[in-house]
Amino acid sequence: MKGRLHSIETFGAVDGPGIRTVFFMQGCPARCLYCHNPDSWENGGGRDIDIEEVVHWAVRGVPYYGKEGGVTFSGGEPLVQGEFLIEAMTALKKENIGSALDISGTYVDQFTRDAIAACDLVLLDIKHSDPERFEIITGRKQDTLYEIIEMINELDKPSWIRHVVVPDINDTEEDIQALNRFIAPIRNVKKVELLGYHTMAVDKYGKLGIVYRLKGVPPMDGARLQELRKLVRLPQA
Repeated sequence: MKGRLHSIETFGAVDGPGIRTVFFMQGCPARCLYCHNPDSWENGGGRDIDIEEVVHWAVRGVPYYGKEGGVTFSGGEPLVQGEFLIEAMTALKKENIGSALDISGTYVDQFTRDAIAACDLVLLDIKHSDPERFEIITGRKQDTLYEIIEMINELDKPSWIRHVVVPDINDTEEDIQALNRFIAPIRNVKKVELLGYHTMAVDKYGKLGIVYRLKGVPPMDGARLQELRKLVRLPQA
């Protein structure tokens, strides 16, 4: 079986616990306002990758993973290639390498539940708790996010919640309190991360001929982000 790959990052330190090999998979149905990989949107982009190559790259990192590290499948939206992910994570498990899925909550198909079941950790990026703002940010309905949360709960799958904070979009105390209420029903949440919006992808949009819709929005202020982080509450078990 072959998948479509955007890129590989070795020694990743921000896409899950420990040191990780990160496979950025090609294809995404969402068009998030602040996406930093717009060249990963089209399903036919990138290049082919097979299970053997995934295992090859993953095994190379074993000396550095320690007890917490492993592989993360990100994107794009990796669940677009759910069938490939299931086979890849099954192969990695045979090598005693753990897998995480970094997903946006914008896509569900017949392979999604089995893909979530096969991973060891879900990194669930919640774009916004409000359904209208969620659709403005992603171009997608919020229904799939609820479906994925239901699967996570049914499987009791460990998860990290990630939330990008953007000035004038979701940077108020009320926004973070709403996020706390939204994630409260999610079981087995190990961590909640607030990530600051940045503008590092702006030049990429220009080169691709894509309009950057947040032009003029400044990067998230670090001090303000730290204040908001103090408001985050882990769901009670």
